[in-house]
Amino acid sequence: MAVNTFILFNGEYFLIDEFGISITNRSFCYGDGLFETMHANGTEIQFFDDHLIRLKYGMNVLKMEIPSSIEIGSIKKEIIKLLHKNKLYQGVRIRLSVFRNDGGKYAPVTNTVSYLVETEFIENDTYKINPRGLVIDIFPEIRKPGNVFSNLKTSNSLLYVMAGIYATEKNLDDCIIINDKGFITETISSNIFLLKDKFILTPPLTDGPVAGIMRKQILRIADMLQYRIYNEKSLTEKNILDADEMFITNSISGIKWVLAFKEKRFFNNSSQQFIDKLNEIAFKK
Repeated sequence: MAVNTFILFNGEYFLIDEFGISITNRSFCYGDGLFETMHANGTEIQFFDDHLIRLKYGMNVLKMEIPSSIEIGSIKKEIIKLLHKNKLYQGVRIRLSVFRNDGGKYAPVTNTVSYLVETEFIENDTYKINPRGLVIDIFPEIRKPGNVFSNLKTSNSLLYVMAGIYATEKNLDDCIIINDKGFITETISSNIFLLKDKFILTPPLTDGPVAGIMRKQILRIADMLQYRIYNEKSLTEKNILDADEMFITNSISGIKWVLAFKEKRFFNNSSQQFIDKLNEIAFKK
């Protein structure tokens, strides 16, 4: 990052090279935190309200006290000011992190939190389909446990780190995470969708995928496009092999279509239709 890049910390702005986090930071020491990754176009933050709802839900699960700026949503104005200070007026990745304040070991001495916002320029100011389809496979080494944390975006990302290392080692674009029962959950940073005729399938939240903001939008679009939606039944490798198309979704990329899973090759007939609708919703004036 450039020296003159600003960050936002608890409502105040600091130059990044003048800011530091304590070595007793609980997110660093214990993974005691949550984060949201958001896309912005200029100073318009896509699906901000959905991100805020998910963040507050996670903070309640973790028994964190919610700062008033997050509770009432005024943090949005703080983030927009940060975008102006960093002169970011096109595509932007925003990371909003919250973590319990210092003190204690496993048992914290306080449930108050701090929040930190970082911004980064990205090429895609709107959502664009990837020109080359992804090659993916299953990450077989570690399974995702099913519990109250499964749908949250927590600071403990070791499972995804190890899946990322595996993908690099195997020369894959991404990996599919399976849960402790052997069902499909998600990829390293995205939710999964399978298309067959006018049916669309995605793993249920009960199987442990992150409750993606983009997942919510794709289900909304699928309903608009009159797909029959299956989002309550567990998915297996067989469902993937039976599908005509497969794409993955997250808040930064929107939709990425998958070309290959093992020996299976997929079409790309509907992904562009979905991304066109997504752009209509995300960037409407």
